[in-house]
Amino acid sequence: MARDTGFPSADAENDFTRQRRRAELSRLVNWLRREPDDVNEILPFDEVVAALGRIGERSLGLQVIPVNSIVGSVDRTSDFDRYFRPTSARIRERWQRLAAAQRRGESVPPIQVYRIGSMHFVSDGHHRVSIAYAMHWSTIDAYVREILTRISPDGITQRGDLLIKDHRRLFLSRVPLTGAQRKAVTVTDPWEYAEISECVEAWGFRLMQEMGEFVGRDTVARRWFGEEFLPVVRMVRAAGMLPDHTDAEAYLWVARERYRLVRQHVWNDEIIAELSQRAPRKHRSTSP
Repeated sequence: MARDTGFPSADAENDFTRQRRRAELSRLVNWLRREPDDVNEILPFDEVVAALGRIGERSLGLQVIPVNSIVGSVDRTSDFDRYFRPTSARIRERWQRLAAAQRRGESVPPIQVYRIGSMHFVSDGHHRVSIAYAMHWSTIDAYVREILTRISPDGITQRGDLLIKDHRRLFLSRVPLTGAQRKAVTVTDPWEYAEISECVEAWGFRLMQEMGEFVGRDTVARRWFGEEFLPVVRMVRAAGMLPDHTDAEAYLWVARERYRLVRQHVWNDEIIAELSQRAPRKHRSTSP
C-alpha cells in the first residue's frame, strides 16, 4: 500500500485513483483469462431475491459486519465492481470528499444493508463501503434487514449462479421435497431440474391412475423419492455407474436411457446391466 502524505484530500485522491486502476486491471486480467463476463460484477439484490424466492424479512438492528461479506447492491450495480472499486470517474468527487472526511477523523454513519444468508447488499452507503474496501477495513457498522428465502443462497458467487438457483426454486415448487430428501436431489445443469420435474409429475400421474384417486404434490414428491428415486439410485451405485454424477443426474440419465431401451417404465437388474455398458465416462463437476 502506498505511503500516506498526511494531507487528507491528497491521500483521498490517491486512494480513488489507485482503486480505479485496480478495477481496470482486474477487468483486463479477467478478459485475458477468458473468465465469464459476470465474474467481476457486483451482485444485483433484486435478481438474487427473485432467484431464491422471498418469504419474509426482519430487522436485525445495528450490527458490525465483515466488509468482505458485502457483495451486492440494491441499485448501484453499474458504479462499482465486485470489490466495490469505482468503475468510472463519475463518482470521484463524492468518493474523495467522504474519504477525506474519514481521514480527518470525522464520524461515519452506519450503512444500511440487506442480508441474504452470509451475503450483504447495500441499500445506502455505497461510497462508504468502497472506501472501507480501499482502506482495508475488516468490519463496518450497518443497519441490517434479513431477507428470508425459499431456497438456500449457499453457492452463489457470481451472477451466473442465479440461473441454477432460479431453476431449483421452480423445481421445488413443483416437487416440494423437504429435509434430507430436498438436499439429495441436486444437478449442475439448471435445465435438468425441469426435466426431473417432468419425470416426477409423470410418475405421479401414473400413481394416481393406479390408485384411482387424486394425490397432492407433497405426497407425490415424498412417494416418488422413496419408491422411485432411491431404489434406482441404489441400483445405479451398486453397478458402479456414473460415479462423477450427482445422484439426481445419474437417476435422470438412466431414466432417459431405460425408456429408449425397453419403452416401459420398469426397473430390473437386466436393464441396469444393459445401461451400465452405455454409461458415459466423462467427468462432470458435482459441486452444488
